[in-house]
Amino acid sequence: MTPEEHSLLMRTHELAQENNAILRKMRRASLWTTIFRVIYWLILAGVGVGTYYVLQPYLMSAAKVLQQGESVINSLNTQSR
Repeated sequence: MTPEEHSLLMRTHELAQENNAILRKMRRASLWTTIFRVIYWLILAGVGVGTYYVLQPYLMSAAKVLQQGESVINSLNTQSR
């Protein structure tokens, strides 16, 4: 092997090692991005469920008021006939 071929081989080896290090960093960054994305969506789902849990009594009382209003309107309609 000539010195020029040896130099080219060594340079190719160094570039392969550098590319491998870069690819490993990219995979690690992709993994962390996926993990944080899953955590983000779990937090959003938790906030949605928690909000519903907190607002449920108010929503139920509003539904009762609407049902009572509907029954009053229906009774007024039947009385006017």
